[in-house]
Amino acid sequence: MPEGDTVYLSAKNLNAVLAGEQLTRCDIRVPAFATVDLTGEIVDEVASRGKHLLMRIGDFTIHSHLKMEGSWHLYRHGTSWKRPAYQARAILETADWVAVGFDLGLLEVVDRDAEERVVGYLGPDLLGADWDADVALANLLAVPEREVGLALLDQRVLAGLGNVYRAELCFLRGILPTRPVGEVEHPEKLIALASRLIQANKDRSTRTTTGRLTGQTSWVYGRVGRPCLRCGTRIEEGELGETELQLRNTFWCPVCQT
Repeated sequence: MPEGDTVYLSAKNLNAVLAGEQLTRCDIRVPAFATVDLTGEIVDEVASRGKHLLMRIGDFTIHSHLKMEGSWHLYRHGTSWKRPAYQARAILETADWVAVGFDLGLLEVVDRDAEERVVGYLGPDLLGADWDADVALANLLAVPEREVGLALLDQRVLAGLGNVYRAELCFLRGILPTRPVGEVEHPEKLIALASRLIQANKDRSTRTTTGRLTGQTSWVYGRVGRPCLRCGTRIEEGELGETELQLRNTFWCPVCQT
């Protein structure tokens, strides 16, 4: 599932081959931006901000969000794509490479000086150069009655965490995701652990929270009905949130987490 580390790695890989190169093709397959053609422009940089990907090209930024199913792929000219062409939402070519954005949940082209309009609301970026744990902690504690599992997914609190990290962080800190933030002991340790985990995974193709790169790479996420790796109790699953945008399944051990 795409989370901040996925987007960071995508941006890093795209930047490595596109930065400084001239576009020889620009095909945006979203109706509102279908007439945008940046062919001939130089790609200045590809960067991530939380779970958002920003391609800075000339006076414009191509802003994308992977949501649940999206991904960016890199191909050499003439090689077969790993996903069908009808799923392509953006195709950017240089002399050597083809970058394809598949099933992007959000794709838009904005003026470079308008970037803050689309990502300025985000909290401190866990993988950003300006990461500030103190600000993230203050944001987390701002609504003490809120369930911690919801607060961790709020990108205004801190940017980069998704459903996998939410479940795994709560397990590793022994916290039920339904516990109010104000009742979490040492919330600063939760913030610090979030930073350590995502930093450790940012350059890996396989995300792990257990330390294993094969086999069981998560403690509770996606393991409903299976035994807890610590105590053997069956993992439970439930939804958090009151609106469609908030609702996400989460997982926990009823013994290891209180």
